[in-house]
Amino acid sequence: MQNRRLFWDIVDKIELLIDSGNYPPGSRLPPERLLAEQFDVSRPTIREAIIALEVRQRVEVKTSSGVYVIEKPDEANKQLFVTAFELTQARALVEGEAAALAAGSITKEELEQLHTNLVKMEAGIDADQADKEFHSIISRATRNNAILFAVQNFWSLRESKENIKEAYRMVCQSNVNKRKDEHRDIYNALKAGDAQKARIAMHEHFNRLINALFDATEAKALEEVKRKNNETRDLYSLSHLVS
Repeated sequence: MQNRRLFWDIVDKIELLIDSGNYPPGSRLPPERLLAEQFDVSRPTIREAIIALEVRQRVEVKTSSGVYVIEKPDEANKQLFVTAFELTQARALVEGEAAALAAGSITKEELEQLHTNLVKMEAGIDADQADKEFHSIISRATRNNAILFAVQNFWSLRESKENIKEAYRMVCQSNVNKRKDEHRDIYNALKAGDAQKARIAMHEHFNRLINALFDATEAKALEEVKRKNNETRDLYSLSHLVS
């Protein structure tokens, strides 16, 4: 118990040094031997403290390099769980208005860039990247950096959260032709400078996407029910008694 308390004391002391700026993110902690001397404890105690700090995501141990301080995790963001449905709804709300705003400010060069990415999507040439760039061009065309920042973060969520990546994988390859038509409708509305049509076209795109997500989720749930029923059927089957 004494040893346990001791290494937690060391954890608290090192965290205090990190938080006070003595060891900023990216810096390397002193070697184990020096830390043991500094805190007047054994090297195994320091080793246990480093393990605890690593679990707390305060440091990263790099083999043959040392122990490095990392950015303190944002607990609110760390615990925040975003579903594919929430992301799609948020995208519809923000990007619908972004399309309407861009209709009045998009340049000829940006329309040409949109068309280039539209052609790539229609030809199936790196379609996912072309899709991302298509939406990014529209957000930049709003001339509003807050909107651009929001759309970039939406894509970051889509590409980094496993639950969202899996959900989008289930639907992005379905209704490919519809996906192409929706993006062409958005492009045509922007080219015409029609804010209301651009907003509606963007909303229709995301409405189809969110309904596809529901369909895919239902299909997956039904498949899971069937799998469990088959397992139960095999477990309790009396076929071997009546055959």
